[in-house]
Amino acid sequence: MVTALEIPGMNIMSLRARISSDLKDAMRAKDQLKLSTLRLINAAIKDRDIALRGEGEDREMTDAEITAVLSRMVKQRQESAKAYEEGGRLELVEREEAEIAIIETFLPKQLTEDETDAAIDAAIADLEASSIRDMGRVMNALKANYMGQMDFGAVGPMVKARLT
Repeated sequence: MVTALEIPGMNIMSLRARISSDLKDAMRAKDQLKLSTLRLINAAIKDRDIALRGEGEDREMTDAEITAVLSRMVKQRQESAKAYEEGGRLELVEREEAEIAIIETFLPKQLTEDETDAAIDAAIADLEASSIRDMGRVMNALKANYMGQMDFGAVGPMVKARLT
C-alpha cells in the first residue's frame, strides 16, 4: 500500500497515513486526549473498511470517504456538545469541543460564506441550471468539488433559493 506520494520538494501523505503518524506522535507525547480521539477515528475508519468488505468491495476507503467519516464525527460531537450544554455538563462540552478541534485538523479548510456563495453561483452557471429541477445536478457538482469544505445541509437551501 502506498502511503505517500513523493514529488520533488513535496510530501503528500494520504489521510490514513497522516492519522497513523499523528497517533504515534500522540503516544510519544503522552497526549491522552489526542490519543483517544485518534483511536476513535481509526476505529470509525476500520468499521467502514469492514462494512465495505461486507458489501463485496475488496478495497480500503479513499481519502474522500475518510473525509466524509470525519465530517460525520464532527457533526456527532457538535450535537453531543449542544446536548451537554443544555444539561449543564460544561466539562463534557469542553471535551467534545477539544475532540472536534483534533478531528478538524484532518479535514479540508472550510469555505467562507463568500467562497460558498461564489462556488454555488459558479456551479449554477457551469451547469446552466435554471429551475428547481436542476438542484440535484448542482448539489452533486458541489459535492464532487467541495466535499468536506462546506456544510451541505446549509448549502441545499441556498441552492434552492437561487433556483426558484
